[in-house]
Parts: sequence; C-alpha cells; structure tokens
Amino acid sequence: CCHNPTGVDLTAAQWAQVVEVVKARNLVPFLDIAYQGFGESIEADAAAVRLFAAAELNVFVSSSFSKSFSLYGERVGALSIITTSKEESARVLSQLKRVIRTNYSNPPTHGGSVVAAVLASPELRATWEQELGEMRDRIRAMRNGLVERLKAAGVDRDFSFVDAQRGMFSYSGLTAAQVDRLREEFGIYAVSTGRICVAALNTRNLDVVANAVASVIK
Repeated sequence: CCHNPTGVDLTAAQWAQVVEVVKARNLVPFLDIAYQGFGESIEADAAAVRLFAAAELNVFVSSSFSKSFSLYGERVGALSIITTSKEESARVLSQLKRVIRTNYSNPPTHGGSVVAAVLASPELRATWEQELGEMRDRIRAMRNGLVERLKAAGVDRDFSFVDAQRGMFSYSGLTAAQVDRLREEFGIYAVSTGRICVAALNTRNLDVVANAVASVIK
C-alpha cells in the first residue's frame, strides 16, 4: 500500500494476477509494508498480505512502524515469514536465529517496547488508530488542495492523478529541469525524478508550492 515513490497501488484484481504469476514461476515473494494505515485503513492496507497468505505460499513480509508510530529514529519493525508446514517453519526459525545472532544479536528495545505497549492496550491502540486516521485524512486533503490550487493558478495540465494516489509520495511528472528551477528560484526541494513528499505540505505552504509549480511548468 502507499507505494513509494509513485503513490500508485495495485487493485485487488491486479494483486490476484501477481499471486498467479508468483505461483506459476515458483517465486518467493517479499512484501514490504512500510505505510500501513496511510492508504485506506489498517485492515484494508493489509489486503495484499492476506491474499498471499491465503494462497498457501512461502511469503516474507517486512513491516515497519517508523512512520505509523512516528518512531523513525528507533528503526522498529518486524519480519514475518509464512511457510507451508510446521516443519519448514521450524527450519526457517532456526536459520533466522543464526542470522540474527551474527548480524545484530540484541537490538535496542525502546522503540519495540513503545509499539508493544500501544498495541497491547485497547485504549492506547484506539487512540493511535484515531490519530493515524487523522494523519491519513490530512495527507489526502493536501493532495486535493494541491490539485485545486494548481487549477486556480492557471495550470492546464491534468494533475488529478495526484488526488487519486495514496500515501506520502507522488510522482508529479515534473522534469529534472523543472525540479532544478523549483530549488533555485523558489527554495522548494524535490527529487530529480519529480517525486514529491505530499506529507510535507500544509495549509501554510500549499499556495506557495502550487504557485511555484505553476511557474515552472507554464
């Protein structure tokens, strides 16, 4: 969900096709879910994971809590591995223990303890889910606001795709030269590929960014 850098997610039907390709080619999928909760909801954003799990495949799932818990500096996450048998699960677990021991042995516990405490408490979890939903709605509002302000600034190009995307990022369609102008002329920074961080927009800078973008593409 909330694909980085494009902001474009596969539909349920497209994910089903991916599962069939994985089966046909005997692949082992590795799913990275770093933005769960920023797309539609915590449950809806895990739909692809559940689809692969139901397909009775061996699956690796990497989860990150850096963004959803605002713990970016703590590097909190989890690696979940789905296997097709208890015996295989035991073998995988034994190998994971060896890798962990030689890699980092004992990771810092502070960030993980924070996440565990929140998820274990019905009250704290409800508050977290509410706040996560508020952040999700705010980012959506910034997407919509950017599109509307670009129209108001006289931009003829269709930017409706920005509103349709999900998550923190968007491929804006800006060229490297236009990105350079944003930086040099307006002090607005973006990646040379045109990727922008929608989450960095707010009600105070939305007009400034929209007008600057309008200036460099006209």
